[in-house]
Amino acid sequence: MLTELVELPGGSFRMGSTSFYPEEAPIHTVQVAAFAIERHPVTNAQFAEFVDDTGYVTVAERDLDPARYLGANPADLVPGALVFRPTSRPVDLRDWRQWWEWEPGACWRHPFGPESGIDDRRDHPVVQVAYPDAAAYAQWAGRRLPSEAEWEYAARAGSTSTYAWGEDAVPGGELMANTWQGRFPFQNNGALGWTGTSPVGTFPPNGYGLVDMIGNVWEWTTTEFFGHHRLEEPAQGCCPPPDDADPSINQALKGGSHLCAPEYCHRYRPAARSPQSQDSATTHIGFRCAADTA
Repeated sequence: MLTELVELPGGSFRMGSTSFYPEEAPIHTVQVAAFAIERHPVTNAQFAEFVDDTGYVTVAERDLDPARYLGANPADLVPGALVFRPTSRPVDLRDWRQWWEWEPGACWRHPFGPESGIDDRRDHPVVQVAYPDAAAYAQWAGRRLPSEAEWEYAARAGSTSTYAWGEDAVPGGELMANTWQGRFPFQNNGALGWTGTSPVGTFPPNGYGLVDMIGNVWEWTTTEFFGHHRLEEPAQGCCPPPDDADPSINQALKGGSHLCAPEYCHRYRPAARSPQSQDSATTHIGFRCAADTA
């Protein structure tokens, strides 16, 4: 069963920020046409229905082409994906390789490796999906992926504050999104008891009734990522699914994830963005679909 679509009116908004990371600048006015977006990220159960219906094989389950990964260790050129592993102690936060590991056999069915599963996570967002996987699901569903501008417009829900819900990260002590609680990357006390992903809708909806726009999993958009917003070349909206993942192209991710912490990744804000190569599949990236309403 597909996720309910929430229809949003068109309008203009101030996109970006100059208060946190340079790639979020400049702040600029963007006009967005009316569109619809799914109420929550695509879940494991929904992605399984797509795979059962089509026989689709995700990027993480495919053999890797050595010609595209020159200099890579041949032992790593096997189907697999990146898996987050918490460290045992404080580490240098400038080196992400200390908590990310390449795991052969990791995929959407087995997010943390061949011995893991999703039977108890059917209502969690699907992860270990690369950009072409998300686009293929959207095409099957008769929908599309949102552009970065559409995504941020939906996440803000008419707000102009730092966070989607106001200026305080935890207003009145209420945790509003599934983000890292503790000291990254070795101590996580859990977000409402959840370490890692949480069932969709565990945290409060935004002003448009959308859930998990912030935290839980990063979400793919159709917008190619550059080091700042390119006002001279406005990002295009929808694009057809790529035939294959191109590791040389980065897409803009939005929303932050359960791994975001203020000392490392203060990106659980609508304006925040992050680059990710099209072929990347990890334990903290998912997606949701959008649709035209005109």
